[in-house]
Amino acid sequence: MQRRALLALTGLAAGTALAPASPARAQTAAPPAMPAPGKRPWATQVPQIRIGVLGGESESDRLGRYGAYAKLFEDTFQVPARLYFASDYGGVQQAFAAKQLEIANMSPAAYAGVWMDTNGGVEPLLVTREQDGSTAYVAVMYVRADSGITSLEQMRGHSIAWADPNSASGYLIPRAELRAAGINPEPGQFFSRTGFGGGHDQALVAVLQKQYDAGVTWVSGQGEYPYTRGTLRAAVEKGMLDVKDLRVIWTSRPIQNGPIVVRSDLPAAFKEDMVAFHLALPAAHPDIHKAVERGSAVGWSRTSHADYAVFVEMRQEEAQQRRRR
Repeated sequence: MQRRALLALTGLAAGTALAPASPARAQTAAPPAMPAPGKRPWATQVPQIRIGVLGGESESDRLGRYGAYAKLFEDTFQVPARLYFASDYGGVQQAFAAKQLEIANMSPAAYAGVWMDTNGGVEPLLVTREQDGSTAYVAVMYVRADSGITSLEQMRGHSIAWADPNSASGYLIPRAELRAAGINPEPGQFFSRTGFGGGHDQALVAVLQKQYDAGVTWVSGQGEYPYTRGTLRAAVEKGMLDVKDLRVIWTSRPIQNGPIVVRSDLPAAFKEDMVAFHLALPAAHPDIHKAVERGSAVGWSRTSHADYAVFVEMRQEEAQQRRRR
């Protein structure tokens, strides 16, 4: 695909957003009830629920966030629930492709990658909804506050850490927007050096330890820095980051939040139970919802592959760029 076609698809050429133009309406009706506990007929085909958890945090942090979530699956559907901790985004993609997972909350780019790898073998059910009803977030580029760098232009000749090659906010979106602005993101061009941090938290640590001059990550885009949700907010809450240590120098256009994804070959009744479970979770078990989503997210809205087709196009463009190199 030519770059102009890609930019038109992403909205970069026209200056529009990478998320639906109209935010999802916040629910005003009474919250739905959690599905009644009990073993379902689909359990003969799905004897356990294997839950993928993307990399980017330590295993202890992820277990602390997702342990009660997995237990609630077991209590509700009365089948074993297992957490699969991948070391990076690619691990969850590979597990889906091997049919070793039933469900995961993925980044939009990771979803696009596994959708391509499995020829449509996964489908998105739900997307995170923010307090204002929107279903979007943004990518940001950050530097150390003592670096003297205050703008994107001042990054010329400096190094940057991408988070993960399968991350939308930590790789694909910044690179696409930089190219659209006439900046070549390859090493030795605009940036002196580029590399992968191995995850959002790891890239942040690399910048704080002066291994790189800048990094890119995801944030809600709502409120002031460190924002209401995202990598920077979580790092502050975990004590990894003091707000005075970083400066944000660039922000992307809105990006559709990542989806909750299931395998396409699973029973329809299983998928509907997953939707019902998650739509009810914020009101029925707010502590579990807060642990899983972190920050200001208020719930989920239904979604479909059409909301993520642009990320498939971006991944295809990245593949073409690699072949050209």
